[in-house]
Amino acid sequence: MSATQTILITLLGLGSVQGLVYGVILLRSTRENKLANRLLAAILFFFSYRLLVQILRLFGLGYYDIWYYFMLDYSWVHGPLLYFYVKAHLIPNFKLRTRDLAHFIPLFLQIGFSIFVRLQNLYWDGTKESLSWLGYWGYVVWMNLSTIYFVASVLIIIYSFQAQRLLKLHQSDFRIAVAGTNWLSKVLMAFKFYFALVLLTLIVDVLIIKNANFLSYWYFDRFYYYPFFLGISALTYWLGLEGYKRKDTKIVDWKPNISSSEMEVLNTLAIALEAAMQEHQWYKDPELTLPILASKLDTKPYLLTKCLNTILQNKFADYINSYRVSELKRLLDQPENDKYTLLSLAYDAGFNSKSSFHRAVKKHLGVNPGDLKSS
Repeated sequence: MSATQTILITLLGLGSVQGLVYGVILLRSTRENKLANRLLAAILFFFSYRLLVQILRLFGLGYYDIWYYFMLDYSWVHGPLLYFYVKAHLIPNFKLRTRDLAHFIPLFLQIGFSIFVRLQNLYWDGTKESLSWLGYWGYVVWMNLSTIYFVASVLIIIYSFQAQRLLKLHQSDFRIAVAGTNWLSKVLMAFKFYFALVLLTLIVDVLIIKNANFLSYWYFDRFYYYPFFLGISALTYWLGLEGYKRKDTKIVDWKPNISSSEMEVLNTLAIALEAAMQEHQWYKDPELTLPILASKLDTKPYLLTKCLNTILQNKFADYINSYRVSELKRLLDQPENDKYTLLSLAYDAGFNSKSSFHRAVKKHLGVNPGDLKSS
């Protein structure tokens, strides 16, 4: 193995290992940005897999051997994954739906084309006549030309523009409370710039250099082939590092634009809500719901929701449970309550089930419920 190959394996390996390690960490993340972390993990896995394939080929594996039929390229999936990654950050409670599968049609086509073309080697005896017309030209277009990376670059650029348009649309409609869009903008700019450069190189090479010099064209022995994968390795390394740093950070916290008069109404409602909760202790009612609480305050449920989200920056269940947890702590501090079980005191504080009580204690106090009495 030459020194150049050793250097290439090392640089490609850095990106591949980085992507795999941080991909696993992001995949297992269960806190903030759960879906976004999983989508970024998928991007890293696909990049790492492609880098690993290239490393194996530097060791002589994957060239018309048994590995050749398993080492398929999945590069047409990167664009849609990038788009949904950004979307998952921008839209609260975003979920992938059945109709979103349409964005992955290019991936299914790529897999189908790859299998069909690779199977032609089972019939090829070294002559053009041994293959069908479709098999021969499919092989030429798919394996000899840089079709795969041309289409992949186009898809990534298109989806990067769509994601950037989505980002600008939300920025114009909402006021962003947490400055996290710089990271998203950098991701989109990096992908657009790099793959625009790749696309331009591919076009210039096949249309100008090849035609001008009457070259026998094989994309995998062109001057840009390994620099292309080194760029992928650098992108994968950077994405893994930056994604890991932000895996538990709420990047975007949406606050709708509210007029000064409406903000005054919400502030007044927040003051009334806090005073009523302390005076009447409505949180002790285990059947309390948002509509019931709105009725007690003589207001509309949507206004109460907006007040909780915008002024108090809380969800209804978390807001009520915070009072119940505080009440439980107060009850535990009273010596006369030592004879009662923890669960009975939780019911006195307003909790209506053991499971909701356990979740609230772990969320608001960061401890297991069983540790409350001893502490």
